[in-house]
Amino acid sequence: MFRRDLALAFRQRAELMQPLMFFVLVITLFPLGIGPGPETLQKVGPGVIWVAAILSSLLGMDRLFRDDFHDGSLEQLILSDIPLPLVALVKVAVHWLTAILPLLLMLPLLALFLNLTVPMFWALLATLILGTPLLSLVGAIAVGLTVGLNRGGVLLALLLLPMFIPLLIFATSAVDSAAMQLPYTAQLAIIGAMLLFALGLAPFAIAYALRVSQN
Repeated sequence: MFRRDLALAFRQRAELMQPLMFFVLVITLFPLGIGPGPETLQKVGPGVIWVAAILSSLLGMDRLFRDDFHDGSLEQLILSDIPLPLVALVKVAVHWLTAILPLLLMLPLLALFLNLTVPMFWALLATLILGTPLLSLVGAIAVGLTVGLNRGGVLLALLLLPMFIPLLIFATSAVDSAAMQLPYTAQLAIIGAMLLFALGLAPFAIAYALRVSQN
């Protein structure tokens, strides 16, 4: 299933590139709106990157179960002997690899563009590595609930954006601490605890949401 979903994702290259292009465009256009001052860019850069990452993940998240729902594959998976939480976890992993990992690979260039220092870059990278899987796990719950709805993407954004505010606060706080040469392990520990909590519960919540959508 992992290989199948990866192959299907790379066949839809236009949809695959949308989150990455949106992420890059938001970050490159932002300095044009606030000015190219290095200190200003350095101050707001981490927050801009995180907001762009959240919006980019939402942009490609609605297709997480969409194709399987429309062609009947999702119903067959629910009726099969394969544990549905495991199916959900595999699909979330594919989403992270195809939609989020390319954003992280672009991060060094964009951090240089926003004048981030080396400690700020490493703190930002650590928060994104820990936080972006959390985006996919929590987002998949809402996707499972809205997969059968027309224009579910708007409802998806309304459901998810308030839930990502705590993650955004701790992530930007970690980068701010790195900018002031202060330890930020506490913020990373909180984000890591949120990720472990989501890994333990989200697959079962996704499975329940998918069953509800099929009824």
